[in-house]
Amino acid sequence: MYIARENMREERVEIAQLGDAGLHRADDDKDACGLASVVSLQGEASHDIVRLALEALEHLEHRGAVGSDTGTGDGAGILCDIPDELLRARAEQHLVSAELPERGTYVTGIAFLPQESATRRAMRFRVDAIAAEEGLRLLAWLPVSTTPEVLGASAREAAPHIEQPIYIAAGSVATSAMLELRAFRARKRIEREAGVYLPSLSSRTIVYKGMVTTLQLPTFYPELNDERFASRFAIVHSRYSTNTFPSWHLAQPLRLVAHNGEINTVRGN
Repeated sequence: MYIARENMREERVEIAQLGDAGLHRADDDKDACGLASVVSLQGEASHDIVRLALEALEHLEHRGAVGSDTGTGDGAGILCDIPDELLRARAEQHLVSAELPERGTYVTGIAFLPQESATRRAMRFRVDAIAAEEGLRLLAWLPVSTTPEVLGASAREAAPHIEQPIYIAAGSVATSAMLELRAFRARKRIEREAGVYLPSLSSRTIVYKGMVTTLQLPTFYPELNDERFASRFAIVHSRYSTNTFPSWHLAQPLRLVAHNGEINTVRGN
């Protein structure tokens, strides 16, 4: 793991290898295909954290496979803080009537929906109904800007329609952990009962990922390049499948971690 030491006024970023600190022991490091994480030592959100993480992701290009059309990636993505400032600006741009509550008190995520509009409307209705049953009231569905032209033919053919739901708690919620529990229960039910895959649904973090190459990710999701997209940390990874076919929902990272290996082979082995 690497830590970014930032001097924001001089626009300098020094990357230093982390030695023995906390639970980490440098002697435990082993050679292997890697993932990357960037963290602010000051705990301050900035776009530089996201920019550095995307730069690190480019250097993982060797890990991800590419399809025969040369433009379809095995999968890549980024896990980071919810970009509160950018999300507020997008909500205002799309004329969301209700104002977002303060950071950490609303739930949002990314949803992979069908391309067919009538089916998509029906699924959104079902998603919102399940969320309401779990104590989350719909605030808005925001479109997520994407650039499908950068994808290969296979990735475009399999691509979902991508949107961002925003929910607030229905009734009082005593702690952020209780809000996360509501989001977790809602996401699990949405995926099982509505058949909608959610890369993330949380009051804390968000995942942008897809069947893209490491170089395509910030181009496919252009808002990752917005200076208002700020985070205190970022985890990036590229997936190389050894025993399953690539798909949009199998792209790394996952909702809490990125893993280096095929976890689903453990039982088989």
